[in-house]
Order: sequence, then C-alpha cells, then structure tokens
Amino acid sequence: MEIKSHDLLASFMDLLMDAVLAVDVDGKIVVASAACERVFGYTPQEMVGRNIFAMVVPEDLDRTTETAREVMSGNPLLYFENRYIRKDGQIVDIMWTARWSPEDQLRIGVARDITERKRAEALQAALYAISEAAYAAEDLISLFQRIHHIVGSLLPADCFSVTLYDEDKDQLMFPYLVDNLQWTEQPSKPAAGTLCAEIIRSGQPLLLTAEDIAAGSALVKNALEPHVLSWLGVPLKSQKGMIGVLTIKRYLGGISYQLKDQELLQFISTQIATAIERQKMQARLQQLAQYDALTTLPNREFLTHKLEAALSSAEREQRHLALLYLDLDKFKQVNDSLGHDAGDTLLQEVAARLKLSMRETDMVARLGGDEFVVLLQDISSPDQAAMVVEKIRGVLAQPFEIDGHRLAIRPSIGIALYPDHGQDRHALLKHADKAMYQEKHGERNAAAKPQTA
Repeated sequence: MEIKSHDLLASFMDLLMDAVLAVDVDGKIVVASAACERVFGYTPQEMVGRNIFAMVVPEDLDRTTETAREVMSGNPLLYFENRYIRKDGQIVDIMWTARWSPEDQLRIGVARDITERKRAEALQAALYAISEAAYAAEDLISLFQRIHHIVGSLLPADCFSVTLYDEDKDQLMFPYLVDNLQWTEQPSKPAAGTLCAEIIRSGQPLLLTAEDIAAGSALVKNALEPHVLSWLGVPLKSQKGMIGVLTIKRYLGGISYQLKDQELLQFISTQIATAIERQKMQARLQQLAQYDALTTLPNREFLTHKLEAALSSAEREQRHLALLYLDLDKFKQVNDSLGHDAGDTLLQEVAARLKLSMRETDMVARLGGDEFVVLLQDISSPDQAAMVVEKIRGVLAQPFEIDGHRLAIRPSIGIALYPDHGQDRHALLKHADKAMYQEKHGERNAAAKPQTA
C-alpha cells in the first residue's frame, strides 16, 4: 500500500479496532489512529510528535530498536511482542505487525493489545510453578524465594514479604522479607495494630493506592514509610484457617497497584497457602523422622547419615574426627525415685548443656534412654577430643534443679578416633561404646574396693 496522504491514512485507520501508527526514521509518530487511545491511553493528537521508543518498557527497548532497524531494512515484521507504558502508568502488552514504506520513509505498524491474553498465560504458568515449587523446595525459605520469583513475574514489587500468623499467640512472624532498598530483619511482634492484622481480622485483601495512602488513617500512616507509593496485602488461608499474609509494595517513582492486581494476587494466594502448608508438614515429618521428640537432638538415623558424610569427607581430605559415646551414671535411680517426668526433664537439660558446649561444626545426638553420641569433626589431635570430654564433664558437673530437687549427674564417656579406632561408623561406634562401658565398669570396681590408708 503506497502512502500518498497522511490525512487519508488517518481516516482509514480510525475504522480499525487495532491501533495503527506511522513512525518516521527517528521514531517520531507521524500518524496515529483513534484506537491508540484505547490501547495506549493517549489521544491521536497526543500521540503525534511523540517518540515511540520513549513509551517502551526499558527492559524491552534494546530488542525493540533492533527490530525497528530490521523493518527499515526491508524485512516485514509479523507477530512481534513487546511492552509499552500507557498514559496512566500501566504496562500494556502489544503484538505488532509492521512494514517499511520506502516512498514515505515511514514504518507502518498495527498494534494489537494482548495484555489480557498474556496475563492469563502468565497466571496459568504461575499456578503451575507454585505447585511445582511446593514439591521441589527443600525448606520454607527456598519456597518463599521461589514464590517471590513467581509473583515478581506477574507484578512488580519493590518490597516482597511473607508474614506468618500464630493464632494462639496472636503474633506475626516475618520469615521472608526482601526490600530493594535494604534488607530488614523483622522480629516477631503482636499482630494488633498492623495492616496485616486488619487482613487477618477481615479475611479480605487490602489495597492501598497512592490516593488511599495520601488520605489514609493514622494506622496507614504509621505502618508505611514515607516513600511507599502503593501497598497490597492478601490473606493466606489454608484448610486450617488463616496462616499469614503476603504483601508487596511499590515505592515512589513506580506504578501504583490497581484492583486487577489485587484480584490476581488473591487468585494465586490459595495456591501459595497450600504450598506453605505442605512445606510445613514436610518439615514436621522430617523433624519426627530425624530428631528425638524429647530433646530435639538428632536421632540415631540422622547421626548415621551425618557420620557417613563426615567419614567420606575425612577420608577424602585426610582429616581426623572423633566419636564420644556418653551415658549418665545412676540415671535409673532418678526415674525410680522422682518419676519419669523428672527423668525426662533431666534428659532435656543435659541435651541443652551438651549443645551449648559444642562447636557449630560438631553434632550431639541422642540414641535413646540416657545414651548420647557427640561427633567431633576435623580434630587436630587425640588431645583435642580429650579436652572436649573434660569440658563435658565440667558442664554436667554443675547441679541440676529438677522439680525442687538438686541433682548431681556424672557421665561415663568413651572415645573413638578416626582412623585409629576404625574406618567405618560401625567400628567407631562399637569402640566408643566399649570404651564407655569400660570406664563405667572401672569406676564401679574402684568404688567397691576397700580403701586403705
């Protein structure tokens, strides 16, 4: 089609549903159809003279200018997609068909608004990704990171946070908060008097646009920093009830959230809540499988896994490690005289003291009853293991106050060194166990012998 009259072209383009534009070699809009107002938010008169590249979303600018050069070199363009910033600040997805008119030195393009289609596709992909994340994430933090990435592909967020709610304590916890301006570690705090509390109370999402914040209540002004442009929070509900709130913020200079953004985030919130509950259930099951219920120490299964890994590492890197096998002398007498509740409390106190006396790289496990194992990784010499044993004796020598009784506990401890006393976990555990019983038996024999002057 040859372009002889811009006025004739404009009259024809006004009849079309899609926006039609004619753009010169410098990117300046020469002709714009009436449909441009529906697609871009500007009237045709406002479009003419404007540089079209100034409207492109910055992330899409490089490939848009490259594509424009290809069109001007004589290659017609079919179904090219990019994003533009509307007059109202919202982002619109556009699919272009364009060609170059050498006679008029103009790019003629037809722009179709495909925002709703792209939104539906992105939403479907997000739901699938959240479901996949629920199974793939190793823990809650990695799940929150995945959800952050997924939500970020749908909505811009200068600040993203997941807030969990403890109904029994009416308390908010902040396990995940990422802010573009800074990372702020938030301590737990009462829910009352917060925007999240309002969402938890009502069970409904809360959208604060720039206008809402400017005319907001004291709660809004106290809860939001001065640089917040828009705030959006949605409840996270599971079958068990309210478990938390997901919130996102935009800062000044960005684009305020709209009702459609609230509807989108609310739509995926149920899937997010389900993913969080599944991950929490997995964590509870893992806790039951790998940790002792009474003391919360690693159990025999977890110790086995950790010890195998430590031995492989020690063999590969030519390092030493030690196992300490420990039990409490006369523990049965505590159970018999004070009851099992007192015995359980004593075991919990012993476990707590043992954990506090270890390095972060070491591990304390409970095998059962009053038997504990300490794994010392990367020790420099046998003397180092002996020093830890004496440290444990000193820590446990301090009396325990249990149900009004002052108890003195003495441990028997056996040591096994790798590679001196064994090359695998079975040999090391057997050696440490035997050494512990030899110490216990030796002390009993010594106590039974008559003392001589």
